[in-house]
Amino acid sequence: MDTHDSGVARPVLEGPDIARVLTRIAHEIVERAKGAEDVVLLGIPTRGVFLAQRLAAKLEEIVDAAGGSGRKIPAGGPGRKIPVGSLDITMYRDDLRMHPPRALARTDIPSEGIDGRLVVLVDDVLFSGRTIRAALDALNDIGRPRAVQLAVLVDRGHRELPIRADYVGKNLPTSLRETVKVQLAEEDGRDAVLLGAKPTAPAGER
Repeated sequence: MDTHDSGVARPVLEGPDIARVLTRIAHEIVERAKGAEDVVLLGIPTRGVFLAQRLAAKLEEIVDAAGGSGRKIPAGGPGRKIPVGSLDITMYRDDLRMHPPRALARTDIPSEGIDGRLVVLVDDVLFSGRTIRAALDALNDIGRPRAVQLAVLVDRGHRELPIRADYVGKNLPTSLRETVKVQLAEEDGRDAVLLGAKPTAPAGER
């Protein structure tokens, strides 16, 4: 998750680019998992949830296409729905005392649960790694997956914790003076990843 700013920004990914990288990530998940039989996608609100839903749809397309071509992919067969949900990490953050109270988002775990399954956490931007640490803590209170992987649309660097994404849409080297803003049609009316400069405070406010 990343703070959205109001500064001038330029697009580094637009709608067709985002669609392509999500398709690539879906294929990488199928390849690494040798199918999608026990895959569960959990998005981190807000935009991570929308990305998880899109990835689930692409995984289902891959499974259906494989079944129609006669290729053997152990994914439950054509027409299988990929379980997808959301994981709110608000109460697990380590910066609660440093920010105003946050509204709780929704945690929605698929009826299949996560025990013994491959859980892929999905988020829009990987930055310090603290959001993902909180997500792992939240996940630990819900169940015991077979394994946990991480898919992000953008990795902007500047990690503060030893956390690495398994699937990355775009590696985007940034400075701490820059902001990364992800826009998705479900929330923002358009698909884009914008790179901008943090607004400079007036001299009297520094």
